[in-house]
Amino acid sequence: MAAALPVPPWGESTPTDMQGREFPWCDADFDKVQALIYQRAGISLHDGKHAMVYSRLARRLRETGHRSFSEYLHWLEGHDGPEWQEFINALTTNLTSFFRERHHFDILAEHLQSRPHHGTWKLWCSAASTGEEPYSILMTALEALGSGARVSLVASDIDSKVLATAREGIYRVDGLKNLSEAQLQRFFLRGKDANLGRVRIKPELQRMVQFLSVNLVRDDWPFREPFDVVFCRNVMIYFDSKTQRQVLERIHRVMAPKGLLFVGHAENFSEARDLFVPKGKTVYERLP
Repeated sequence: MAAALPVPPWGESTPTDMQGREFPWCDADFDKVQALIYQRAGISLHDGKHAMVYSRLARRLRETGHRSFSEYLHWLEGHDGPEWQEFINALTTNLTSFFRERHHFDILAEHLQSRPHHGTWKLWCSAASTGEEPYSILMTALEALGSGARVSLVASDIDSKVLATAREGIYRVDGLKNLSEAQLQRFFLRGKDANLGRVRIKPELQRMVQFLSVNLVRDDWPFREPFDVVFCRNVMIYFDSKTQRQVLERIHRVMAPKGLLFVGHAENFSEARDLFVPKGKTVYERLP
């Protein structure tokens, strides 16, 4: 790794390029970033994302001590180390909340209650982000089936940093507006003293979740038993149609027949009707 650049003392400015940027940046740099993030994560960056890419990756240049994007990207391609994960983390977007798109959790509860199931319900949240979504899924399952229900949940993401936050399970109280007082009492511990204004997921709930780093575009998923329910919301919008189809085929392979797939409000898979059929608003059932 290149040596870190010295931080300018107070009162001095960081050198900038002709456009007022800290680092040189051109279309060729953006094209290279597009190619690398597509290769590693299947993400299709639109041409209008220049400012976002520059802003997020400039932090990586500062951290690694590189003086230009071309230098950083050339160095990145020549290494297969932890910086690739930092590169992916920087370019992924994590927008989430508890019980986001509430109708999905109503459909999930009805599905769990209406279907006889012998054994453990197996659920997968494939874009766990900072944990709000997988914990919402688990709370819904326990409320629908009772506290003695046999439920296991895999929560995965490609971003290692948000997974660490999800695993920790600590949230600010002002981010819990979609939860009832009964849910707060049942599933959370309230912070005191230095932790006032924050809550923590109860350990018994955390123990029901397995956190994994999973890259959806790689065909190396570690799953052995089929899932009854899969949440893959607001992920496919970052993939082109070819990658979407590949990911849907893999999801189909790891799901039980008649299992439910929940997707984002802007996602539509009408061209995959040989794999899934609609079962509600942005909900699909796996075909045999």
